[in-house]
Amino acid sequence: MTASVFAAVDLGASSGRVMTARIGDGLLDLTEVRRFPNQPVRAGGTLHWDILSLYRNALEGLRAAGPLTSVGIDSWAVDYGLLDASGSLLGNPVHYRDGRTDGIMREVRAHLPDEVLYELTGLQFLPFNTVYQLVAAARNGGLDRAETLLLIPDLLAYWLTGSAGAELTNASTTALFDVRSRTWSTALMERLAIPAGLFPALREPGTPAGTMLAETGLPTGLPVTAVASHDTASAVAAVPASGDRFAYISCGTWSLVGVELPTPVLTAASRAANFTNEAGVDGTTRYLRNVMGLWLLQESLRAWGSPSLPELLDAAAALPPFRALVNPDAAQFLPPGDMPARIAAYCRRTGQQEPAGEAATVRCILDSLALGHRAALRQAAALSGREPEVVHLVGGGSRNALLCQLTADACGLPVVAGPVEATALGNVLVQARAFGVVKDLAEMRGLVAATQRLRRYEPCGDDTAWAGAAERVGLV
Repeated sequence: MTASVFAAVDLGASSGRVMTARIGDGLLDLTEVRRFPNQPVRAGGTLHWDILSLYRNALEGLRAAGPLTSVGIDSWAVDYGLLDASGSLLGNPVHYRDGRTDGIMREVRAHLPDEVLYELTGLQFLPFNTVYQLVAAARNGGLDRAETLLLIPDLLAYWLTGSAGAELTNASTTALFDVRSRTWSTALMERLAIPAGLFPALREPGTPAGTMLAETGLPTGLPVTAVASHDTASAVAAVPASGDRFAYISCGTWSLVGVELPTPVLTAASRAANFTNEAGVDGTTRYLRNVMGLWLLQESLRAWGSPSLPELLDAAAALPPFRALVNPDAAQFLPPGDMPARIAAYCRRTGQQEPAGEAATVRCILDSLALGHRAALRQAAALSGREPEVVHLVGGGSRNALLCQLTADACGLPVVAGPVEATALGNVLVQARAFGVVKDLAEMRGLVAATQRLRRYEPCGDDTAWAGAAERVGLV
């Protein structure tokens, strides 16, 4: 069979990339065409995404990619752009870490009981969910001229094609999506005075999103395909698993820890544990919880002037475990800033000796992340009834051998690390299925397992010690 070439525009919270994949019979060959930073900009007291820079870099990457069968776009969740009646962007999208939503979630939950919100959306309560951003925007007149809301991948697809739509896996992260019917929850929008007319028709992964406009400088008529445009949904689609007894950790700026299920879990216990039910490929549910992830390490490296990470990891691996621990999901770690100082302050406040130096801070971060992974995984298994036999850790964190081994030790399960570019692989494989190159999700995952570099970590160490550490920091 002749190989087809698909392009993924894959936008993460700290960087973006354009990648191409040659896919055919037993072939999955991924090539990086262009990589570029994703640097937020603070202006007028508000933290924005530099969306035009992202679009320009995506276009330049696509123009350099050569002949293509199709293009797909994925990104982080929850953030959006607003278009006016003429289709023009009303302003740079606001970053989910901006402070405009401070206190909004509490107010909305006082107005609408948690039971109502969770029963409808099945979504984790996070202060930056799209619903809270929109309530905040409406108060400041930010919706007055808006005609259409497009999540980030849909916004870029609109600029490429002129066709507006809302891909379903990303729509499911907004807390305005009915998790049972897999449609927009217009009833919830009405109760919160959010105009339902802002939200375009939903698109399933693998359906057409339009064709390329001449103004892009790309071949007119080149198909743009709606992929699983929430980057975690694409990453989960590319987990190299067989069967259903697996857990996944999509590990980058965030760690998304969970299991794949046929239906959502909407119990009171699930709501209390703050687990989320997000849409996946083929009607699946991504049952997971956000753990703060490598954001703590990324911000620490930035504060230190970007020292050598491999050297720091080697030094951290040589240190004893559990000298200092934090709850990585503590609210003070969410905004940008001096992360090492915040970690030190947390340790002082909780009666611990603060980490002595950069390597000790790295060890504190990685021990704490492994404990966060352990807690989320165990709760996911207990709440869903799906007991995993293996953990697939994908994304940039799979390159961090110390974190992978600590996660295996903490969870007491083998960890299969890789692929690093799981998100881009899921993106191109959904396109390949849409064009008949692969036939189903099982074949997609089998092709990843057969062609990509993976590394297995077996658990070792004392689970009693991990249990004691988890109790110390409240991650049980």
